[in-house]
Amino acid sequence: MSENVGGAPGPQGRSMFAFVRAPREFWGGIVLVAGGVFALWASHDLGGMRGFAFGPGTAPTLFAWGLVGLGAAVAVTGVLFDGPAIERFHLRGPFFVTLSVVLFAWLVRPMGLVVATFLSICAAAGATPDAKFGETLLWAAFLTLFCSALFKYALNLPMELFPTGDLATIIKGLSSVR
Repeated sequence: MSENVGGAPGPQGRSMFAFVRAPREFWGGIVLVAGGVFALWASHDLGGMRGFAFGPGTAPTLFAWGLVGLGAAVAVTGVLFDGPAIERFHLRGPFFVTLSVVLFAWLVRPMGLVVATFLSICAAAGATPDAKFGETLLWAAFLTLFCSALFKYALNLPMELFPTGDLATIIKGLSSVR
């Protein structure tokens, strides 16, 4: 029995996308083309090139057309060459990475760079089942130290390293949306 790698079987038991030999590349290319078309639509009202002068819409339009072209090339490789089937999608990774970014953005002002970075890295470690608790804490401590040295001292950015103010101020900062 042959494996169906192109899509769902049609009414006669054949796949509606039987011409697709590498579904991962084909559908990935289609998504890139869709992203490029969306970017073209989103930037259609920006002024383009006028003679030799670039307008505000020149770069977005060029990049969008580049994305459409590269996406089409990737989709064509999915039709011309054999490749692996699409694997099952797991939500654990994207969930924890998104949680990590949101957690950092929510905590960095009221709690400071050290607390926000440490907790964000610990949350990001939940994206993989292979993360070990001790290694995660060690890695989070190392990256927190690195980020603190980089942003506060090497780049001299005006960031607080630790929470400032009393507990009521910190709670008020956590509850406010910025």
